[in-house]
Amino acid sequence: MDDDVRDVVAARLAVVRRRVVDAAVTAGRDPAEVQLLLASKTMSVEAVAAALAADEDREPGLARVVLGENRVQELVAKAPELVHLEPTWHVIGPLQSNKVNAALRWASCVESVASLDLATRLAARADALDVMVQVNVSDEPTKHGVAAHEAVDVALAVAALHGLRLVGLMTVGANSTDDAVVRDGYARLRDLRDEVAASVPTATGLSMGMSRDLEPAIAEGATTVRIGSAVFGAR
Repeated sequence: MDDDVRDVVAARLAVVRRRVVDAAVTAGRDPAEVQLLLASKTMSVEAVAAALAADEDREPGLARVVLGENRVQELVAKAPELVHLEPTWHVIGPLQSNKVNAALRWASCVESVASLDLATRLAARADALDVMVQVNVSDEPTKHGVAAHEAVDVALAVAALHGLRLVGLMTVGANSTDDAVVRDGYARLRDLRDEVAASVPTATGLSMGMSRDLEPAIAEGATTVRIGSAVFGAR
């Protein structure tokens, strides 16, 4: 592994870890409650391996990073090259039905369940797969996800499927420069999660917040933040 790649990725990861810890402490939360997911879209195997290696130096008590892929094609290309490092993989992008089998070969969680149809297809092939329902809390037409007003009903239906374990809700923050708008969306997802979790005790997760807005996401209760550019650089 190139030392320059390792050093740059390690330095960036340390900065992000510090941001996560500081945001959690500011919000009165235990930093160990916040999982750091590294979004490895378009990144080389070398860069991802460098991040996994650097994560071994994380502070005691913090959870190991997990990896997230938007595209199943990239997941199946990278995962065999990194299997010796034993990473945990999540699918975080739209999942086509014809890619389900390939995704399940490597991923332990699909965060981007945006329809009951997809959930049903996953359930038909899975034994104990963690899933999250993706919600379009900002109601943006270009965003993937279930409409907020349908989210609770869809989540409860997904939770009832044998073979799946609903572990929470996921969203992509509003495409806005107004921090209040972005944070309001995260608060909305938290409220939806609370409603779902009242009936489904396993559904406590909130995957929300990325490189630019992890602090407001953590303030509103994020249990997973999905970080790409802040660790791997611009794509």
